[in-house]
Amino acid sequence: MTGFGCVDFDRDRASYVEAGVIRTKGDDFNERLNQIFSGVHQLVDGLEPDAVAIEQVFVARNASSALKLGAARSAAICATFERAPELAEYAPRAIKQAVTGTGAATKEQVAHMVRALLGLKVELTADASDALAVAICHGNSMQLQSKLARMGGRS
Repeated sequence: MTGFGCVDFDRDRASYVEAGVIRTKGDDFNERLNQIFSGVHQLVDGLEPDAVAIEQVFVARNASSALKLGAARSAAICATFERAPELAEYAPRAIKQAVTGTGAATKEQVAHMVRALLGLKVELTADASDALAVAICHGNSMQLQSKLARMGGRS
């Protein structure tokens, strides 16, 4: 599964647009990569985001799992090239820090804060919640950069 999440920012306020997972089927790894590529491509075509943010790959204990995760991540990134003008990457700890205030937050804490920040009453899958956390992290980062740029222009 590959989680996705889309938020809209109006000044400092994030609002929920869409979230979910792309579920792949079958045993053929290359076909599953193609399903991820196609799913992300359709999402980007439909949502027309201003930016795409993705979680950086963490080093896993199992080299085979890390390679597969990297391939899936690459398929998702490649699917965004035509439509998304900006691609950002964030480390897992930075995402947790941005959403919960601590880089050591649990998945449950991240999910709780995502729901609270977006005013959601429904439960989300862990993958969708994580994807929304990445989107919130990126939006907050862009807001901060914008504020700093405006402050830097003052005498």
